[in-house]
Amino acid sequence: MTGAPEEIVRHAARTLMSGRRLDTGTLAAELGISRATLFRRAGNRDAILGDALAFLGRRTLAAIEREHDARAADVGPGDRLRSLAVSEDFRYALSTAGPVRRLLDEEPTTAIRVLTDPQGRVQPRVVEAYTELFQRDVDEHGLVPQVPVPLLALAVVRLGESFLYSEVLAARAPDLKAATTVIDALIASVFGIDGS
Repeated sequence: MTGAPEEIVRHAARTLMSGRRLDTGTLAAELGISRATLFRRAGNRDAILGDALAFLGRRTLAAIEREHDARAADVGPGDRLRSLAVSEDFRYALSTAGPVRRLLDEEPTTAIRVLTDPQGRVQPRVVEAYTELFQRDVDEHGLVPQVPVPLLALAVVRLGESFLYSEVLAARAPDLKAATTVIDALIASVFGIDGS
């Protein structure tokens, strides 16, 4: 092992997927590097945790997009925009993702800080991915959004966070069905389409 930044992130992601808490001392030892080297190459625990969660999230979103496109090719185009279906599936996947659930349960303050920080490693990447997702629908359907697509992506991500992490943010159970209703209505309105 070289302890390159990408290797550190992949190893941290494997650690989270195995159900273990991410500990920088253990991570450094498993990679055969010092904690100082780990910090220099990948940052502090929050940064590594954020990079690992972003890596897992991007991988999950890509798999959902592939599955959606394969289904659509088999049955033909549906009435619902691709971005609505994919983002809904992604929210449901996040709601049951072991690493996210464990972090929210065991370290709620850290979880919210790492997952929702606009300057962090997770939220900006999700916004970027959603921007690409929405832009594809705009391009394919000739839609004219009423706000810039990156702003729509940010709004959808923030709304999604408020539903996904509501047990920590507002002491109430997540309601993903309500999230889909609200987010679909927002996107349909911004895209100027009737229903989804």
